[in-house]
Amino acid sequence: MISIAVCDDELLECVSISAKIRDCMEELGIPCSIEQFQSGKNLLGSLGRFDLIFLDIFMEEMDGMETARRCRALSYEKKLIFLSSSRSYVFDAYDVEAFHYLVKPVDQEKLKNVLKRAAEKELRFSRDYIVVSRERQKRKVFLETVRYFEIKGRQIDVHEENGSFAYYEQMGALERQLEGKGFFRCHKSYLLNLKYVEVYNRQEAILDNGEKIIIAKRRYDKFCQAILAYMREHGGIL
Repeated sequence: MISIAVCDDELLECVSISAKIRDCMEELGIPCSIEQFQSGKNLLGSLGRFDLIFLDIFMEEMDGMETARRCRALSYEKKLIFLSSSRSYVFDAYDVEAFHYLVKPVDQEKLKNVLKRAAEKELRFSRDYIVVSRERQKRKVFLETVRYFEIKGRQIDVHEENGSFAYYEQMGALERQLEGKGFFRCHKSYLLNLKYVEVYNRQEAILDNGEKIIIAKRRYDKFCQAILAYMREHGGIL
């Protein structure tokens, strides 16, 4: 799954380019999620969720080039693609290590080629992870190794394949950060990686290692929808 952000302060432009991107990704057979932003400021608060960001250059308040600089200052290392009606900023794009620069109106075939190259590189080299603060240090947590997150007071326990550790975070913030990445909050205390669910019923999910995780009654229907969608996407259901 490739997670894409489109940032353009013109709503119709934002909707239009998002639709073009979705069409291209469907043609390429690459699953994706697309989120739209009408300002660079709003985008900066959600950087960790995206593998690929499309930025319009001419925006009010904070233009696309300044938004890109701030993305890099916040250690966003993934791909930036600029959109502009002018070629004037092509060389500036090198300063922020842009992946590509597309001139409006965007040619559909060129867009598809750019997306194909970006997605292939991302899928080949990227492993989803989050960065957490623990004992005054930053630590990468690769999501594929996490069975579930558990909230205990003000701490979150990270239950990985090879053990567990704790760090300070709010479960709601973590849930938002992991949106679209195969996790589901099946109970107020648990954020579960659907990859590890072997069996489930109305009361609990049983993981591949035999652990049992409670499913809240009011979340069961949504849990069923989430795990069925996950299985369709990852080959569990034809």
